Amino acid sequence: MNKYLLPVIAIVIGVTIAFVTKNQKSIGTKLLLSFSGAFLLALTVFDLLPEVYHHLEPRQTGLFIMCGVLLQIVLEFFSKGAEHGHDNTHEKDKRFPWVLFISLCIHSFLEGFPIHEHNDMVYGVLIHKIPIAALITTFLFQSSYSITKIIGFLLVFSAMTPLGTYISNNMLLTTENIAIVNALVIGIFLHIATTILFETGEGHKFNLSKLAMICLGISIAHFI
Repeated sequence: MNKYLLPVIAIVIGVTIAFVTKNQKSIGTKLLLSFSGAFLLALTVFDLLPEVYHHLEPRQTGLFIMCGVLLQIVLEFFSKGAEHGHDNTHEKDKRFPWVLFISLCIHSFLEGFPIHEHNDMVYGVLIHKIPIAALITTFLFQSSYSITKIIGFLLVFSAMTPLGTYISNNMLLTTENIAIVNALVIGIFLHIATTILFETGEGHKFNLSKLAMICLGISIAHFI
């Protein structure tokens, strides 16, 4: 049951952080984002990558991973990088951001596929979603969108990952088909995590803090 609840709980925590920090992007949120990127990347390499290579031919696996990277680049063309914390909204724009919404939902839906019973990827998705949800909530409440649209956005967004997990675990999909989707997700995770990790910080002190969070994320992922 945790594999369905934890991604939703992550959204709730992220929304709470956005309110507690008074809708301002903080250094703490940026450091949490760095930790989440390292943690997600490490779990992808330690857990998900060997599993996919076990079920697919190596060259085929590499092809689908690269397709995942390209897919995430296309999604970010529409979402403007919201998956790794970039600001996308404009305070004076009252039109609902349908392109952003659909792009984030596709991303969130696909990242639910690698979450299986006894699979640590649920924790990677959990940690990844918290700062993203906080930043997206901040962006939305700084915009001119109605409260009804914002709540609807967050509710549907929070349901996408559990929906992907449900389909992965309950639909009549072959092991090979699930492995292909997981390979695409690996490409998505690799692009997002490396983008987070290689973005420069604001000053030398911040970069040292970021490095510490990256090392912590990798270490925890290794030992769980």
